[in-house]
Amino acid sequence: MMRPGCFGPLVSALLLVSLESAAQAPAPGPADETPRVTTSDTALLRGTSEDPLGAVLAPVTLPDGATALYGFVGAPEIGVGFRQGISGFELEARARLQWFQLSASLELAVRRKVLEQGILSLAPTLGLGVVLNSGATYMDDRNYSGVLFRVSPGLVAGWRVADTVSVLGLLDVPVDIGLSNGQSRRIQALGGGGVEVYLGSNLSALAAGQLGVESFQERSGESHTRLGYSVRLGLGARLF
Repeated sequence: MMRPGCFGPLVSALLLVSLESAAQAPAPGPADETPRVTTSDTALLRGTSEDPLGAVLAPVTLPDGATALYGFVGAPEIGVGFRQGISGFELEARARLQWFQLSASLELAVRRKVLEQGILSLAPTLGLGVVLNSGATYMDDRNYSGVLFRVSPGLVAGWRVADTVSVLGLLDVPVDIGLSNGQSRRIQALGGGGVEVYLGSNLSALAAGQLGVESFQERSGESHTRLGYSVRLGLGARLF
């Protein structure tokens, strides 16, 4: 039989092994409570500056602090623009080339969201700028040269039909008033729509078209009215 005095060294050895194992085991670290957000989580980010969808025309106004840069090609215009969401408004700077007439325009615009109901949002816009027209007639035989002041009221409606897709309704009524020739005028009324799709990596693509009328005159008593239209393919990036 084993004597009782033999248990003391055995128990001491077992306790020593247990303490060494506990010391070598890694201490449990604090749980990471910050969730990782991916592009599939855009439904949770809607209306915030982290929402990646939209750079060219969508959303109808950028969230506060969001910034976007875009460019587009089309007929009869190509152009670039910069958008900035600030204090519930959106400020936009845009430059366009009307390559049918070889005229260039520079504008500053402000946009304000006035309606947001479910997936529908609505924002009127107002732009002010200047148009420099070369008067080239190789594609527009009724074109005329001059410097004109531009006022551009408009309206943008947006329907967020999916996390990465926004359908747009567009109305633009640019009015050009002659500065170098006080009798020259040009007004367009264009309505239509388009779709903007998020591509990933903060890039969004736009396809849009508008149709309407254009009325213009170079001198008093010589006004003309004809079909007006605009087709655009754009690409934009959300910078912040």
